[in-house]
Amino acid sequence: MSQGSATQGTAEALSGAQGDTLLGLATLGKTALALALVIGVILLCSALLKRVGPGRTGHNRHLKLVASTAVGQRERVVIVEVEGTWLVLGVGGGEVTRLHEMPAPEPHEPAGPAADADGFAARFATAMRHNARNKFTRSDKRSGEDV
Repeated sequence: MSQGSATQGTAEALSGAQGDTLLGLATLGKTALALALVIGVILLCSALLKRVGPGRTGHNRHLKLVASTAVGQRERVVIVEVEGTWLVLGVGGGEVTRLHEMPAPEPHEPAGPAADADGFAARFATAMRHNARNKFTRSDKRSGEDV
């Protein structure tokens, strides 16, 4: 074998290795794109289910969950409103037990910060006007005293 033949063989081997590497990278890129597409479809479906899920449909308008609290690992006490009546239910161990029944209270406006927001805004505006008047009247008096 001549030296030209050995060099040519080495060049062919290197170009074959580069071709295999490029082919591998192309396959990896296609796989990553397919995986990203599947994850995107899953995220889109989950967002769609949150918007149009079982709690969002109109067939449940007579039954409303008012409150729920855990009293054990698998036991809960749940308050459910059914057509103007509150049912206090014990849920656990694969069964539901009615603990108490009472008429639902009349809805009222919350007495928290949301109800007091207009009152606070009005008081804040009054305080700002009062402070602005005091500041400008003091500066006018000071400028009159300096003259």
